[in-house]
Amino acid sequence: MKLKKDVSKGSVTLMVLSVLEKNDLYGYQMISYLEALSAGVFKFNEGTLYPILHSLEKEGCLTSYWNVVEDSRPRKYYHITEKGIKMLNESKNEWEEYVGAVNAVLIGGALNAAT
Repeated sequence: MKLKKDVSKGSVTLMVLSVLEKNDLYGYQMISYLEALSAGVFKFNEGTLYPILHSLEKEGCLTSYWNVVEDSRPRKYYHITEKGIKMLNESKNEWEEYVGAVNAVLIGGALNAAT
């Protein structure tokens, strides 16, 4: 299923911080990882991801470093900071509240339609 952009808007930062909480990743790796975890629902391009990464880095939520793997070009890895973990936890709470409220309306709407 292809989601409209406005459905996923605002959740990209949450997803980026969430995957970086587990491992440091470089950009393309992150794009592939998010696509795999979402069973292909989320397909980000570099033009979507890198501005978010740069913004989070500027805010102090991420740091970055270069790593050179043998027989490969240097890759810029991103690492979540304590400030980023705090932002992630706050965003998770907001997301859970939002999803719960939407589900309550959807379920309530279905119940009211049946009566």
